[in-house]
Order: sequence, then structure tokens, then C-alpha cells
Amino acid sequence: MTRSEIRPFHAARWSEPVIMEMGSPGRRGTVPPTSWASADAAGLVPAGLHRTEAPGLPEMSEPDVLRHYLHLSQQTMGMVGISLFGTCTMKYNPRISERIIARPYVADVHPAQDPSTMQGVLQIVDEFSQALTSLSGMPAFTFQPGGGAAAAFTHAAVTRAYHASRGELGQRTEIITTAQSHPSSPATASAAGFDIITLPVEEDGYPSVEALRAAVSDRTAALMVNNPDDMGIYNPQIKEWVDIVHEAGGLCFYDHANFNGVMTRLRAAELGFDACMFMLHKTFGVTKGGGGPAVGAYGCSEALAPFLPGPRIEKVDDTYTLVESPSSLGRIREYLGNVPQVIAAYTWLKAMGGNGLREAADLSVLTNNYMEKRILEIPGITKAFPEMTKRRLEMTRFSLGDITAETGVTAVDIQNRMTDFGIDAYWLSHEPWIVPEPFTPEAGEAWSIEDIDYWIDVLAHVVDEARSDAELVKTSPHNQVVARPNGAGLDDPERWATTWRAYQRKNGNH
Repeated sequence: MTRSEIRPFHAARWSEPVIMEMGSPGRRGTVPPTSWASADAAGLVPAGLHRTEAPGLPEMSEPDVLRHYLHLSQQTMGMVGISLFGTCTMKYNPRISERIIARPYVADVHPAQDPSTMQGVLQIVDEFSQALTSLSGMPAFTFQPGGGAAAAFTHAAVTRAYHASRGELGQRTEIITTAQSHPSSPATASAAGFDIITLPVEEDGYPSVEALRAAVSDRTAALMVNNPDDMGIYNPQIKEWVDIVHEAGGLCFYDHANFNGVMTRLRAAELGFDACMFMLHKTFGVTKGGGGPAVGAYGCSEALAPFLPGPRIEKVDDTYTLVESPSSLGRIREYLGNVPQVIAAYTWLKAMGGNGLREAADLSVLTNNYMEKRILEIPGITKAFPEMTKRRLEMTRFSLGDITAETGVTAVDIQNRMTDFGIDAYWLSHEPWIVPEPFTPEAGEAWSIEDIDYWIDVLAHVVDEARSDAELVKTSPHNQVVARPNGAGLDDPERWATTWRAYQRKNGNH
């Protein structure tokens, strides 16, 4: 194997306080016009909501603020490097989309304003919904879910409403999923009050039809699956699965988080599914981060459409209006959802066009199989279900189990060490580790062959280090802003805080 020369890297490191600890009384960025002082702001807010004291915000100059966030942006743990993050696709976010949604006619729209004053925005959202209908066959969409898990919960809630409308909710108490389904499927179904049946993975990389038949009964409310799964394996019997569940009276939900490799190649409705979801922040070139700007577009059949969260957009003659179905299950999220992200996805979709989507899907499968061949040439790395010889789609799950057995270096150690070369950390596994020491890179269609080769070369370099100096890898990262964090308290709600005030309270400062 011919490898690239590994380029040195060291992240910028700033001893940066949090912004709430910065500033000085009286310091200002922009001073509002004096005419603003004549406005009676207090009269616009109910008296019970008036502040009794100043909000305690830091007072800073514009250069102070700019420099602070510039410093933070330089401490990115490799995320500005090559990012083949893996599973569900992570794409380049075109700057033109950011420019469009920052324009006043999008950014200044208030969700509570009269629909007659935002006809253009409603038209775009409606047209994007129609585009997703073309890709899925589902006639109705909502963009309220704030991500894939929220879309899965939407389906669980719609399932409840659907069976309740037929007087069968008391009987249909079970939702079937599989060991390689995204954990959001069983988690959200359980949160909605259903019992969960999880089918085990068998020798082909997916559960057998016989296992599904044994699980289905008149208690079945729904099937929730992703296909291809995160191992890159496509279940060719999926239509038979859907038929089996339908014969028992259950609904079928297609988690399309892994849609990238099958775009324009299949449609959920033609496979018989009743509902599906797309993650706009992963498949359609939209930003993602922290659960804020994400969108899990949820689409469903005509039979389920009356139960969708409202309001929904309806076009009457040439006018777009917002309507509420009397059978709607209510709000999943405020208003229409994250409309700017929907418009960014629409921009991306229009730029790609139908032929572009198909080319992107084909490229993502091609790059994955190129990567698979090269990665498996690294001694000690294997892939999930190696006996299954069919081509994987846009990702492959690999195993570092042999490396761990040989050196004691784990998949997490290698993940950390790769960030020392400016590489974004790879994804491990959503599911329980049925594959030892897993990792699941995904190139998609956006990265060049030089970037993909370099990513693999860094991986091979770190595997070599694991054999020659295991401690170097096990104590990484060394070239990043922080050393390896102690994760012991990450899941302890008594220790972490989501706001500055909560942090102060938990640390005795308030």
C-alpha cells in the first residue's frame, strides 16, 4: 500500500473564559439610536412578565465578541479537517444556502404572523414537501420534528392515534424493531407507551423472515426499521416484511437516515411502508448541531395524514393557508418547525436536481466500496459479517477487535488519536456492539479521492502506532485543545448544566 506523507497538525489552544465571565460595565458594541428610547416597550409586555432586575449579561465591545468566538471556532477537535463521520451521512453545507436563509424575507418571518404575509415562504415549504413526496411516494409531510428521534416519536404518536381511531389501541401494544435499528426506534416507541420486540441479527446481517413471523401477532401496532442499516447492509426481503406486518394490521415506518445511497433508487411507499422520515441535516445538505437546527421530515400515507401535527400548509386556488385537522395529535414542535432549515434543504435539492441526486447516491456507494477495499488492506481490520459478500451501500461497519486483542488499543483510542492529525473523529456504532470495537466511516459524495486516501492513510498510521507505541495512542489526543476528558460524570445530571445559571447553582455560586 502506498501511503501519503502524514501532515503535522496542532490545534489552536486558547485559555478562553466563558463569555459570561467576560466584559466590563459600560462597554458596548452597538449603541441603539436614541429614538428607540421613546418606544414604550413596557407597555407591550404583560406586567407579570416584566423583569425586576437586570438580566446579568456581559457588557462587551464588538471586537471582544468577535475575537472570543473566533478563538472558540479554532478549537474544533478536528471537525474542520476531513470528516468522514459515518452513519446517516454528514454533508457539506453550501454557503449559498446560508446566504439565502439569512435574507430578511426568511430570517425576519415570524411564525405567528398572518399566512397572507408569508406566501413565498409557505410556497417554498409546500414545494419542498412535494419534492419529498416524489422521493418517497408519501403524500403528506410535516417538518415539525426536530430530528430523527423526534420523527420516530412522531410516528409512535401517529401510530397511537391511528389505532385509537379504530378502537384497537388497547389491543395493539407492541412495536417490532431489530437489533440494528437506530436506538431511537425502540426508545421513542417505549416513550409512547408501547412494548418493544427486538429481532436479533442473523448470519446475513439482518433478522430472518421466520423471526419476524414469530414476533407478529394481533398485538402488533407497528414495525420500525432502517434499511440499509448502519452496517451498510440492505435487507432484500423488506417488502415481504412489510406485507407480513400489514397482514397482521400493523403499520410500517421506514427510518430513512441512511437514504444517501438509495436516493432515487427506491421509494418507501412502493415498498409498502405507511410512513418514513428524512433527516434534512444529513441527507439534504443542512447544518446540524446540538439538537437545535435539525429537521426530521416525517411523511406518511393519506390514511395517516389526518393525525399529523398541525398546522399544515394547504393551497387553495393560488393562496397558501395553514389548517388544523380535527384528528391532529397536536404539536411535536412549535409552529411549522425549523423553516429556515427547510428552505436551505430546498435550495440544496433544487441545485442538485433529480440527476444530481442519483449521481450523489451512486458516488456515495462507489466511494464507500473504494474505502472498504483500502481499509481492509490494513492488517488487523475486519468488517461486520465478513462472510456476507454482497456489496455494502454508502457505509461499512469495520471492526478493530483484532487490533485491540493484539495491542490493547481500542476503537475509541484510535478515534482520539486520529484527531491529532486534524481528522474528525469517526462514528462507532448506534447499536449494542455486536461487532467488536466498531467504527463506521461514511464518505458520501462530497469528498475527493485525495481526502479519502489521506483519511485512510492516517488510520493506517495510527494502527501502526498502536503496534509500536500503544501508550501514545491510549493517552491521546496530544495535539488538541484538551486532553482526554474523564467521561465518568457526563451522564450525571447533578454535574452537567445546560445553562450558565444552572452551572452557577450547581457550583454554589447562585
